[in-house]
Amino acid sequence: MKKFFCGTMLLALLFVVPTPTMAGVDVNVTIAPPPVAVALPPPIVLPAPPEVVAMPDTSDVYVAPDVTVDLFFWNGWWWRPWEGAWYRSRYYNVGWAYYNNVPSFYFDIDPGWRGYYRDHNWYGHPWSYERIPYQRLQQNWRGWQTNHYWAKHGTWGVQGYQPRSQQQRQELRHQRQEQYRQRPEVQRHQQQRQQQQHGQAQQHGQPQQHGQPQQHGQPQQHEERQHEEERH
Repeated sequence: MKKFFCGTMLLALLFVVPTPTMAGVDVNVTIAPPPVAVALPPPIVLPAPPEVVAMPDTSDVYVAPDVTVDLFFWNGWWWRPWEGAWYRSRYYNVGWAYYNNVPSFYFDIDPGWRGYYRDHNWYGHPWSYERIPYQRLQQNWRGWQTNHYWAKHGTWGVQGYQPRSQQQRQELRHQRQEQYRQRPEVQRHQQQRQQQQHGQAQQHGQPQQHGQPQQHGQPQQHEERQHEEERH
């Protein structure tokens, strides 16, 4: 009799007390707006694959001095800025895709590198740079990067040069980041992106995010950015 009574009470409680799976169910489905459309840069037309030069005071960054626009090679990708934005490709002339940040290597590059290249002089030191053919770069860049070949092998060809300390490099990076943000094309691109994102958010009923918008060149640890770019 007691067993029957206890069983009846338990059965009644099941109907009276809601279970966690049946009570307080709140389904909130958020549909993100589509990505903002970004124009792609024009193709780079060259009569032959470009030769490159290893840039001093960088972590295996190569520049293409014979190309009129800025064209860099780093970490297996070709990189180029265009109208305040950045693009990358596995090829030097086609296949460009928008990159939603500034690549971490960029602020290590001296803005006056073309003049130093032309004069064969790096901050008062003779610069006997080596022009690296395209095919040789493709075959060896990974090993050079792993072994820090150019920094250890004659300091990028700069004679009698003492590379900058880590602190000096970080200070220069910060200065160049601030200068980069002030460029009219960079500010114009940021404004266009923010307007497009705001318009799409309103169109799809998304709440506007409060706080600081993402900016190109936001200070980040060099190692963290490098690892992120290696994964993509």
